[in-house]
Amino acid sequence: MTDRIEKKILLHAPRERVWRALTDSAEFGTWFGVRFDGPFTPGAAMHGVIVPTKVDPEVAKHQQPYEGKPFEITIERIEPQNVFSFRWHPFAVEPGIDYSAEPTTLVVFALEQVENGIMLTVSESGFDQIPIARRARAFTANEQGWGMVIGLVEKHLAHAS
Repeated sequence: MTDRIEKKILLHAPRERVWRALTDSAEFGTWFGVRFDGPFTPGAAMHGVIVPTKVDPEVAKHQQPYEGKPFEITIERIEPQNVFSFRWHPFAVEPGIDYSAEPTTLVVFALEQVENGIMLTVSESGFDQIPIARRARAFTANEQGWGMVIGLVEKHLAHAS
């Protein structure tokens, strides 16, 4: 399938703690690697800059070439303790390209209580609407990126209070 990416991870932390890591913009930025200009609220157009993650030196090295680049998302939904979603332009890091006319993809973080913890499902959909010249590259980059991101959440929760 080329339109949707989905990654899952079992997190051994209380639901409230996982939720805060996902929806507090400062905390999200610490593990994800972005410094935002304010709190996440539904409908908000969030502006930030890429900064290396604080939880994994290896991933931080991969983020370093993009440090200082603008990062924009629009918060779609916040259903407390269940679903957090936003829209963005996937892999929008290439210099000199205006992504504003392109469609966005939808990123969803969904929490589910399971026997041994919280199952976090991260999905991104809408790649089939991305211009063909960028579609495969954006999909491949994000397929790999979301695999790293769920590991960052896990590491952050293991070390944060």
